Amino acid sequence: MGGFQGLVHDAGQVISDRIQVEGVVKPGRERGHGLVGVVAGPQQAIWQTGGGYPCGPRRKPVPVRFQLVIDCADPDRLARFWAAALGYDLAPPPAGFPTWNDYYRDLGIPEEDLSAAADRISDPQGHGPAIWFHVVPEAKTVKNRLHLDIHASGQRTDPFEMRRQRVHAEASRLAGLGATITGVLYQEGLDHYAVGMKDPEGNEFDIN
Repeated sequence: MGGFQGLVHDAGQVISDRIQVEGVVKPGRERGHGLVGVVAGPQQAIWQTGGGYPCGPRRKPVPVRFQLVIDCADPDRLARFWAAALGYDLAPPPAGFPTWNDYYRDLGIPEEDLSAAADRISDPQGHGPAIWFHVVPEAKTVKNRLHLDIHASGQRTDPFEMRRQRVHAEASRLAGLGATITGVLYQEGLDHYAVGMKDPEGNEFDIN
């Protein structure tokens, strides 16, 4: 979406403040690096008090829908890589709009901020969060505080060597799609095996 700095909800809302994730969710205007954003669903916070609206110390949060936001330079490249990595699809535009740009125009986004590149992916089965690849001018400079773990090894009851081979097979597949293998993550004596990787723009993730 070019230089558009807001966060667009699938419900048609626009938030001008960025929402950063560094262990907790908090509002803010500062840019992050790499995989940093999480956008809440139609409400940024929903509370339940046993029948009433927010009041008193007994209130507790109710789960909300959210999407992940990954800062990047080339949204089309990352969208297609992560769709292949996660078994996702390029996200279809909202109902009633032929394209995402038609949807963005309806929100009032300036024409110069629109792009024909794919920048959103979604789980075709509707279980995982949607992911938006947000164009930013600065490059990634530090290790992400948030990363994805892709589970490819099978069941814990499967033989260790079989799980190890599955991890390496998936790491090789993603390396063929543009990822970089950074090293094996294994400690002698632990029944766990993983491979560290980076996506085409250097965002860290693991295969385990």
